[in-house]
Amino acid sequence: MTRAPVRVRHAVAAAAVWMLLTAVSQAQELPDLTPVEPPPPAGPPPNAIVEAPRPFGYFVGDVYTQRILLQLDGRDFHPAPLPRPERVGNWLERRTLRIETSDDGRRWLVAEFQVINAPQAPMATRIPAWEVQAADGTTALRIGEWPLSLAPLAPRGTTGPIEAGSLRPDRAAPLVATEPLQRRLAAWSGASMATLVLWLAWWLWRQWRASSTQPFARALREMRRFDDAAPETWHALHRAFDRTAGRTMQTATLPDLFSRAPHLLPLREDIERFFLQSNQRFFGGGLSADPVSVHGLCVELRRAEKRRER
Repeated sequence: MTRAPVRVRHAVAAAAVWMLLTAVSQAQELPDLTPVEPPPPAGPPPNAIVEAPRPFGYFVGDVYTQRILLQLDGRDFHPAPLPRPERVGNWLERRTLRIETSDDGRRWLVAEFQVINAPQAPMATRIPAWEVQAADGTTALRIGEWPLSLAPLAPRGTTGPIEAGSLRPDRAAPLVATEPLQRRLAAWSGASMATLVLWLAWWLWRQWRASSTQPFARALREMRRFDDAAPETWHALHRAFDRTAGRTMQTATLPDLFSRAPHLLPLREDIERFFLQSNQRFFGGGLSADPVSVHGLCVELRRAEKRRER
């Protein structure tokens, strides 16, 4: 009576193990019923030749420029009316398209995309594929999508203004060639110095010539060693009057002096006084009580002489 229950228990355990194994195997064979979105249908491949700049390092306000060659299968491509400016996604805006001709005669369609938003962190985006219709309705010019990376203007978390020390120039300041400027400066400085030296030499020569040839200038040079009372002083001034008039001068012939040298007329009274005192000194009773200053008179006569030279 005691063995029957043991066999029953063994049979029940074996049946339970078999049912568990069957359930596991059936669970492994069940198909995955999670819905999967089908991939988007692939469009026709791009057929345009595109020149584009670097795809990274752009900020809000920057312009990314594509140049599309207006040729298709080796023949010129004539576009239909070009697409209007429009927004391209959240980050870009396509500006007005234009056509340019390069130096080799090839025509290019210039497309500019301007960044209109600033991301909070560096990110990658794409310029969607687009196309330009042909004027004759044949195959369109297809431009594929292009990757583009954008960067924020300031590090994330910046709440205050950026310190001036964090700013960096876009490019180094151009160096200016100073050697030509230095050569021109040296040449002009030398020319100016030579002009000053020549002018000074001319002025000294003019002074020397005047002191050598002009009557009252020579008289002043001869008087330097004598005072007003010395006869040599009076004789030097008399010779100056004679050379000015071109003849021996006396009191009676003074009108001839003023006729020949009218620049001496303002000093006529002093000149007549000098001749009167000279007659008294050399042919009369000597100097008067109020003798004329021979040096002073000669200086005034020299000034009048210099005014005439000008």
